[in-house]
Amino acid sequence: MPKKTVHIISHSHWDREWYMAYEEHHMRLINLVDDLLELFKTDPDFDSFHLDGQTIILDDYLQVRPEREAEVRAAIAAGKLRIGPFYILQDDFLISPESNVRNMLIGRKESERFGAPVELGYFPDTFGNMGQTPQLMKQARLDVAAFGRGVKPIGFDNQVLEQSEEAYTSQFSEMWWEGPDGTKILGILFANWYSNGNEIPAEKTAAIEFWKQKLADVEKFASTSHLLMMNGVDHQPVQKDLSAAIRLANELFPDYEFVHSNWPKYLEEVAADLPENLSTVNGELTSQETDGWYTLANTASSRVYLKQFNTKVERKLENIAEPLSSLAYRLTGEYPHDKLTYAWKTLLQNHPHDSICGCSLDEVHREMMTRFEKSESVADYLIEDALITLSKGISFEGEHPFVVFNTAGHKKTGEVEVEVVLTRKLFREGLPEQLYDELKAQPKHIYKVVDSEGIEVPAEISAEEVLFDYDLPKDRFRIPYMKRFVKVKLFLNEMDALSWKTFDLVESSEEVTTDESMISGYTIENELIKVFVSTDGSLSVTDKQLNRTFNDLLIFEDTGDIGNEYIFFQPTGTHPILSTDSLPKISVKTDRPEIAQIQLTQTMMIPKSADELLDEEQKKVKEFHHRQAKRSRELVPLELNTIITVRKNSRKIDFETTFDNEMKDHRVRVLFPSELTEDTHEADSIYEVVKRPNSMPKTWENPTNPQHQGAFVNLHNDDYGITIGNFGLNEYEIVNRSTIALTLLRAVGELGDWGYFPTPEAQTLGSHTFNYSLEFHGRPEQRYETYKNAYAAQIPFSSVLLDSSVLTENDKHTELSHEGKFIEVNADKFAITALKRRESDNGLILRGYNLSNQNEKIEVKAKTTSLNLLEEEIGEKPENLAPYEIRTLLIKEGLNNDGEDSTRQMKSPKEESN
Repeated sequence: MPKKTVHIISHSHWDREWYMAYEEHHMRLINLVDDLLELFKTDPDFDSFHLDGQTIILDDYLQVRPEREAEVRAAIAAGKLRIGPFYILQDDFLISPESNVRNMLIGRKESERFGAPVELGYFPDTFGNMGQTPQLMKQARLDVAAFGRGVKPIGFDNQVLEQSEEAYTSQFSEMWWEGPDGTKILGILFANWYSNGNEIPAEKTAAIEFWKQKLADVEKFASTSHLLMMNGVDHQPVQKDLSAAIRLANELFPDYEFVHSNWPKYLEEVAADLPENLSTVNGELTSQETDGWYTLANTASSRVYLKQFNTKVERKLENIAEPLSSLAYRLTGEYPHDKLTYAWKTLLQNHPHDSICGCSLDEVHREMMTRFEKSESVADYLIEDALITLSKGISFEGEHPFVVFNTAGHKKTGEVEVEVVLTRKLFREGLPEQLYDELKAQPKHIYKVVDSEGIEVPAEISAEEVLFDYDLPKDRFRIPYMKRFVKVKLFLNEMDALSWKTFDLVESSEEVTTDESMISGYTIENELIKVFVSTDGSLSVTDKQLNRTFNDLLIFEDTGDIGNEYIFFQPTGTHPILSTDSLPKISVKTDRPEIAQIQLTQTMMIPKSADELLDEEQKKVKEFHHRQAKRSRELVPLELNTIITVRKNSRKIDFETTFDNEMKDHRVRVLFPSELTEDTHEADSIYEVVKRPNSMPKTWENPTNPQHQGAFVNLHNDDYGITIGNFGLNEYEIVNRSTIALTLLRAVGELGDWGYFPTPEAQTLGSHTFNYSLEFHGRPEQRYETYKNAYAAQIPFSSVLLDSSVLTENDKHTELSHEGKFIEVNADKFAITALKRRESDNGLILRGYNLSNQNEKIEVKAKTTSLNLLEEEIGEKPENLAPYEIRTLLIKEGLNNDGEDSTRQMKSPKEESN
């Protein structure tokens, strides 16, 4: 019988920040790479070291050791340092689909800048694996993924589960992994964790004991004669005597061949030796068949402020800055690749699993807030720069014209606020206070807003104000001035996806008033729905198209939480506190024909914290589900203020809830009973609307079943359904197969995991605002409209003034019409995730995915070429989208489907009349 080969791969799983602040990890990284470079010189038998699949390690090292770049490059060229293919090791579920792709794009570019990447999808410690991993990997030219969580037989940490009567998801550590679209790749599970070959003894007695146990463990699950031993663990220093330890192992165990290996070698040899009876695992891998305690899904609600900020920055970068910059490119031929990459890299630095999951020390998450602010500032600059460029390329004669852009990939209904400058006086014209008084003294006027056809558009216009402002031209010194302005709130209904329209603020002879109202008492009603606020603060909603009334909606629930940043745990013997236990205050906030808002104020009496026992149990590092702490008997008021918004032509109800959290050790959720009792539900995930079970198997011991979501979660049957949308609220649970419970906030006081690490800022004290929505739909095919509405709601309108007074002669060119579309896509169930420029040639890139499990037709009003996720051309693809297919298209601009020029410029009605 041939020998089995034991592949020992040296690595260090580099948590960039976690139970130490970033710079403490950083300094240890410097020591690690210093040691590696020295070891490569002194030990010719040391094969190589795997740099954890993330190229940011190179940036972090060279930031401190720039003089050693040549040595680093030489080590990579010699195959001693194995790098890439990603930029960071992200959390799959808590970042957007595009963030996952940009991590691959930037990681590939960074890898090729230094050498060549390891062609392996590397997910050693991701908290669950996304279902579309196979398709994402294949479209990035990766055929294998290695991962540590999500499939039995792995136990907690490095524990090997004992064989039992239960069937494993996969009987081997090697398996086929099939995505929802049918794409298959090879999956390598770290069945004994990614530390099963850590600190191999170089002393005989210890080595015999070590290898007897380790070989038995790995052979339980290996399907081939190639056994994988990962020599390293979290931020582990390199084992300097590894070569000696391997020589000793070969002497002690002659039936095995121990080699210092590397991923390319191991993958090549294991792939050639795979048996025919490998299992196939399907879709997302989130430890569905375990006891449910260590899925770590509750990190979706830890430090929820991080998730909200992340969502805001992602939307600005991928859904506003990039589309606007792509359109502005038509005027300038310039696209801010480097600035966008800088913003993306800064944002991605917040996306490792211990960072975006909110399961690190307070110092770590404070630094994350700074990174969010930096990335957002770059996005804001690029948005403003693109808007100014576009304002110079759109000609429209009017009194005070402005343009509104919908950069969402779907039709959008909502409001946009525009500050319209009526007149300005430059500081060079006089003293600031004098200019202020002159503008203040000007007579006031009545205004209205009209569209490009001169038709009045619903708007709310503020009183005229005077304030300081300034311009920062690119070719001269700043220009300070005083401005006289009004604030215009425009009410838009189903503005086309990826489009722009010009409006004009004009003087009016009289102020228009109307008696139209959607509010009567505690009821808001339009032609589609009727919303009634009950005396206990819950809602009853009648959907007129369904002819159904749904009761007891919008009930807030507070429970104790004596878990940690990873895991929610309700104190035993305690019960939820509900907002319906007290009477609310109800008032009208907005009453217009286009929009109605009722404000709901509720006070819940909440325990101020857990009792004193929790502090002692935490210090003892007592396992969370063995804790006996209860909630404090001292109650304090939690006042929730919720604005309920209904628009004239919409079935969607929007909510904005604000409260000042002064309590510790608790969780706040909002409940939406559906009157459905279904076996499955759907949620927005990474390039997938994933179907998940509402009940868990017998192995599941956790009384809760938290789940991840992006923009929405949906429950439906064959007749009707309910979609709950959100902004940056990534945790939900389906309770009793019927109620959607959306987590707003979870407050805990410790990191958890393997030691005692207090995190007082994870109690999230202070003021918080949460945005979410409710929309009913009819038969199942109608649910996709609610999904698109949830996506569009996350992306605000953009606007810019068309002010000819600030243009130079060079600026006065007309290249865009007063209204138009970035690109026209006809596909009912195609969710657009990106409109950007390709770095290699500035080609226009459109990316999205099929929301459904059916073939869907897609029509783009332009010639296109299909690309993979690395944005490399792969030839033409079928007209139809396969189920859940991710598609990236290169748009041949200026050509319609017949290859004819379709860029004829349109003129405004006033231009036509001239």
